[in-house]
Amino acid sequence: MTRWWPFAFLILLQACAQQPYYGILEHINTFPNQLSEVSGMVQLQPNSVWVIEDNGNKDYLYKVGTNGRPIKKLKVKNAKNNDWEDLTKDQRGNVYIGDFGNNDNDRKDLVIYKVPNPEVEPGAKIEAEKIYFRYPQQTKFPPKKEEQFFDAEGFVHWNNHLYIFTKDRSRPYQGRTKVYRVPDEKGNYEATFISDIYLCNKQNHCSVTGAAISPDGNTLALIGYGYLYTTTNFNLDSISKSTFKTTYLKHETQIESICFKDDRTVLIADEQSKTKGRNLYKYHLNNP
Repeated sequence: MTRWWPFAFLILLQACAQQPYYGILEHINTFPNQLSEVSGMVQLQPNSVWVIEDNGNKDYLYKVGTNGRPIKKLKVKNAKNNDWEDLTKDQRGNVYIGDFGNNDNDRKDLVIYKVPNPEVEPGAKIEAEKIYFRYPQQTKFPPKKEEQFFDAEGFVHWNNHLYIFTKDRSRPYQGRTKVYRVPDEKGNYEATFISDIYLCNKQNHCSVTGAAISPDGNTLALIGYGYLYTTTNFNLDSISKSTFKTTYLKHETQIESICFKDDRTVLIADEQSKTKGRNLYKYHLNNP
C-alpha cells in the first residue's frame, strides 16, 4: 500500500490545483453555452434572472434559472441590438435595456428600450418603447482621445429617471465616470449632466461595467473588472458627494453585470473569455 501513496498524493494535489478560484465570490452556476456574453442582468422573481447580451448578439431578453437552466426568451420588438450593455427595472416591473455601448465614442443613435414586465408576457415577443438621448458635452463623433467619456455600460432607475454611468475610454486614462440623467418615458432627450465621480485610477478596475440599486433604495453598487464599489444613503443628484467603499473581489474576469438579490446580497455575472467566465456569482455586502 505504501508504494502507491506518492502517486495518490500527486493525483489529489493535481485535482486540488485544478479547482476554479472565484476569490471572495460564491459561485452559483454557469450560464448556458449560448449566453457567453451576458452584459446586463436584473432579477424580478426569486431563483431566476433576466439577462441580455451585448454587441453582435440577438435582440432577445432571456430568463435563466439561478440553477443555470434556460427558462424563456422574448424577442424585443421595435428594437435592435447595436450594443446592449445593461438592464435595470422600476418599481412597477418595467425593464429598461441600455443600448448605449459606444466603444469608439462615435454613436449618434443612443437609445434605452423600455419594455413592460416580462414575467407576465404570455407570448414570445415583447414590445419596446424608445427613449433616445444624447450627451450635451459631446460635440464631435468621435471626440479627441483625451475627451472620450461617452461609452456606457451601467445605469439604474431612481425617482422616475434613468441615471447613466459612463465608461472612461480617454487616453491617457483619467479614471473619470460621468453621470447623466434622462426621463424614464419615451421621447428624445438631451441628457442632464449630474457630475463626475472618481473611483480609482486603474483602467482595468475603475471603469464602470454595471450598476444596480438595492430593493430598499439605500445602496448603490457599481461594478468593474474585479472591483465592487458601494455607497449607502446616497442622492444620485449629488452623487459626487458620496463616499464609495471599494471591495477587491479577488476575481479579475470580464465582469459585466450586477443586480441585487436582496438588500444586502448582489448577483454578479461575467462574460466568457477563453476558459474563464460565463458564470453567475453571489456576494453578501456585509462580508469583510
